[in-house]
Amino acid sequence: MKKTKQLFASLFLMSLGLGTAQAEYTLNLRQGVTQISQEVYDLHMLILWICVLIGIAVFGTMFYSIYHHRKSKGHVASQFHESTKVEIIWTIIPTLILIGMAIPATKTMLDLDDVQDADMSIKVTGWQWKWEYEYLDNGIHFFSTLDEASNRARQLGSGIDPRSVPHYLLNVDHPLVVPVNTKIRFLFTAADVLHSWWVPDLGWKKDTVPGFINEAWTYVEKPGTYRGQCAELCGKDHGFMPIVVIAMEQDDYNAWVESQKAGAEVEKQQADKEWTTDELMAKGESVYTNNCASCHMADGAGMEGTFPALTGSSVVTGDIDAQIELMYNGKGMMPAFGQMLSETEFAAVVTYTRNALGNSVGDSVQPAAIKSLKSSAPTDEEEDEDDEE
Repeated sequence: MKKTKQLFASLFLMSLGLGTAQAEYTLNLRQGVTQISQEVYDLHMLILWICVLIGIAVFGTMFYSIYHHRKSKGHVASQFHESTKVEIIWTIIPTLILIGMAIPATKTMLDLDDVQDADMSIKVTGWQWKWEYEYLDNGIHFFSTLDEASNRARQLGSGIDPRSVPHYLLNVDHPLVVPVNTKIRFLFTAADVLHSWWVPDLGWKKDTVPGFINEAWTYVEKPGTYRGQCAELCGKDHGFMPIVVIAMEQDDYNAWVESQKAGAEVEKQQADKEWTTDELMAKGESVYTNNCASCHMADGAGMEGTFPALTGSSVVTGDIDAQIELMYNGKGMMPAFGQMLSETEFAAVVTYTRNALGNSVGDSVQPAAIKSLKSSAPTDEEEDEDDEE
């Protein structure tokens, strides 16, 4: 009796919990905000109801026969070996059902792959663990990573309540911005391992594969913010690769493009500026938190057996040129930050690691030196030509 009371008490508490979570709980496929996502949803519902009707017909007939033709009523099982008529029926009916499913499914698949006549193109590259966006029509280029508030809250021992962080683990520092009522073609690839770019409101997801280009398209009619995540297990921080797409009116989008171009110009000017060590340290802390702390830990202690500690590291406290080369080109599980960070961010984080996290080397590097290093490095096209030779 005591256990029964405990069971009912547990169910009561669970029902209270479900009530608070009801707003986030759904069983069906999301309809999305694009025409193609609506097509996918309609196809899903069509197939679902066909399956439901088949299930009702099959199991209804089966249970009716079991109940009304049972042995206790005097029924005797029929004994026969084959029936050409029945075999023809159970071949034709499933075939017609499959054809009925295949026609709308094929139309939707063709619509999903129709990337022709796009108004603009965006290249998406998956990295461990961030997204790189290149607007091929206007030259805008940036990396998108987990926002700083979520990143700080997720660190071990941060003491930050994740519920106090807006859109925890679903927000980024640089969202992908697109105009509404514009057909946008996406080209997907990856720089290291498999990833998958998925925004449920767009109605599809697409794998990003190193060495291959996949395509998809979207046409968003309604301005808004649409969130997604990496949908392919891609490593330790797979769960911290959110995607944010902001769709805005054309005029707002044009203003955003101009602001991005102005920001890029400012970034170039900052690379030529002489930075003080305090300025580099302040910027370097933010860059370290967003790009390095997930592996080397917030205090630089690393993870034994997996990611080396930076505190007291011979690399970080040794020759600065050797550290820059390692960070620039990457090594093993360490990505090539020379492609991810701006000259200023790169110089700042190098300076920070050498003079924080328990280290006190006392030197620094200027963004201008990193800019010079980048300008002397071979481009991707030159590397491809060397490989062909």
